[in-house]
Amino acid sequence: MGDTVRPEESPFALEVVPAIGTGLSGIAMAGILVPIQRGVRDPAIVAAVVLALLATAAFLARRYGILSRSTGGAIAAGASLGVVLLSGYALNQGITGHVALPVGSISLSLVFGTFLAASGAIGMAVADRRGIRGRGVLERTRLTVGLAVVGIVGLFSAYLVVSVLALPMYLVFGGITDLQGTVLSQLATAIGTMLVAVGYLVATDREWSFLDVRVPSLRDVKWIVGGIVVLFGTLFAISVVMSSVGVESSNHSTTELAENNPEVLLVLVPAAILIIGPFEELLYRNVIQKTMYEVFSRSGAVVVGSVVFASVHLMAYDTGTLGGLIASLGVVFGLSLVLGFIYERTDNLVVPALVHGVYNAIVFANLYLTYG
Repeated sequence: MGDTVRPEESPFALEVVPAIGTGLSGIAMAGILVPIQRGVRDPAIVAAVVLALLATAAFLARRYGILSRSTGGAIAAGASLGVVLLSGYALNQGITGHVALPVGSISLSLVFGTFLAASGAIGMAVADRRGIRGRGVLERTRLTVGLAVVGIVGLFSAYLVVSVLALPMYLVFGGITDLQGTVLSQLATAIGTMLVAVGYLVATDREWSFLDVRVPSLRDVKWIVGGIVVLFGTLFAISVVMSSVGVESSNHSTTELAENNPEVLLVLVPAAILIIGPFEELLYRNVIQKTMYEVFSRSGAVVVGSVVFASVHLMAYDTGTLGGLIASLGVVFGLSLVLGFIYERTDNLVVPALVHGVYNAIVFANLYLTYG
């Protein structure tokens, strides 16, 4: 066995990650060049082109041994992150680079394509810098996709359960009020999420001990108090930055409902602590993030798990433009990083569940004071 060359150590395996990164950076650069070709000279677009070119060059330099893995990966990751932020900003400002597809009246935003490609390039750069080769990237991708499916199933299970719960009321009363619908949706969230979480444990042959539920210690209480403060501090910091550069986010669908029916917030305030916080953290932190520990570093699991968490909130914030949606999901991602870090530090589901629940309860209470 000592003379056998593993597939991961073959020359192809050593080059495949920077090669994929080169391709993704090239796609990102091609997409962001379209607005410039159409006469757009926004500084964000110009800067994004420069950074996409830098990322492409860094990946190429890594592939051919001109730069070290550490240096090349750092440059490629930093430049690609810049492209993600700048293309997201461009989308928020209405610069989309739409092109019509030859099928029907469908069009495609090339700037959004840049956003996605550059996001993938960040992953390739980090993988290359950490010495993760083709097989490792494939393994992590498969796990991420699989767990994203678990998260999506968790989301839609709530819709399925609420349909079952609401059907008798429709048959008897001919409909339900917004208040009744809110109560049912919260019950459905608890039931649906629990079913998915338990189903995951059974399907993967995991013991109940996989669930990190215990009475908070004094140290945990400090993390809860500090976590709530940090979560609001993070929200404030992100809001200040977005406001200073003129980025507008989409409203959560709950906010739009509360404008017309503020009484639903009287249900959501306690539900935030009893249902939303505990059950969302159960699925996205204890199930998804903890499972990612098996192939990702713990910090990597926090980041990738937060990407999954933000992604499943797409429907909740799909109330405005594409740029506004991306900005809102960026906020969710930032807040999820805090929750994921808290869970990683404490290994106690109760801690992020309370931080998340209290945070949401305060937000809902503030909305009630505004619209009630």
